[in-house]
Amino acid sequence: MDGFVNFLKPPGMTSHDAVGYVRRQLGEKKVGHAGTLDPGAAGVLPVAVGRATRLIEYLDSVEKAYRAELVFGFSTDSGDDSGSVVERADVFAIPARERLLEAFAAFTGTITQVPPAHSAIKINGRRACDLLREGKQVEIPSRQVEIHSLKLLQAGKNHIAFDVVCSKGTYIRSLCTDLGAHLGIPATMSFLVRRAVGSFALADAVTAEQLAELKERALLPMDGCLGHLTRYDLRPDRLKAFSNGLLTHDRYFQERHQPEGDVILRVYCEGEFIGIGHFDVEKMAILPDKVIAR
Repeated sequence: MDGFVNFLKPPGMTSHDAVGYVRRQLGEKKVGHAGTLDPGAAGVLPVAVGRATRLIEYLDSVEKAYRAELVFGFSTDSGDDSGSVVERADVFAIPARERLLEAFAAFTGTITQVPPAHSAIKINGRRACDLLREGKQVEIPSRQVEIHSLKLLQAGKNHIAFDVVCSKGTYIRSLCTDLGAHLGIPATMSFLVRRAVGSFALADAVTAEQLAELKERALLPMDGCLGHLTRYDLRPDRLKAFSNGLLTHDRYFQERHQPEGDVILRVYCEGEFIGIGHFDVEKMAILPDKVIAR
């Protein structure tokens, strides 16, 4: 049993628990998820089953889309409304739309953010949130992330709703806190739903109840989420060589694609997905990375 489940994680379920649920429903031991989703958040959680678990790393580079709500008037140590309040301020009116859009523009593109300490980020092999629970001091270094777009959807008395498309590693909780700081008003995230992870979309996600009914019929093809990778069709006479880890020379690939560096490939043979490889510019050849075909 191999493929991906586009799982609609409900709020209150950890990503780890979601993997356990899929494992029990499908009776498959090899199960893993791509991209942790906070327990309080809902939305798309791609879950790999069987041989598809070997492809999880290739989803790291895909865009993620979220819908979030930010509340003005207080900020917390976790960045969302489940944490302890660290700052309060009276909010008689939220910033004008023009100021909100200016803030959105300031946070679009490459930005630097510090992930919340209440997170699964590893510090010397330990999760930051576990260290906090033990009463230990936690300092997480800043990181650069990419915010591709921010769209204001609604502005209420003390809150705003917005859509964001971003790179991996982006924490929307930190984004909400930073937006508030930029506007001079403490703010925290009060709602989050992940709308997409690459080609996995919320509209197509299956709930826990639907998965219990559909079982293996909920599985999507292993290569269905790899459309962001360049396709390469291997000659049938090179299939055995590829499967045995041998390279295949192809100087015409350089002429067709003119890559500036090595290119990761999803490899097919006679229409069947057989694995992941890459084009080595120096060797002018296709090298296998992960052979998926049996």
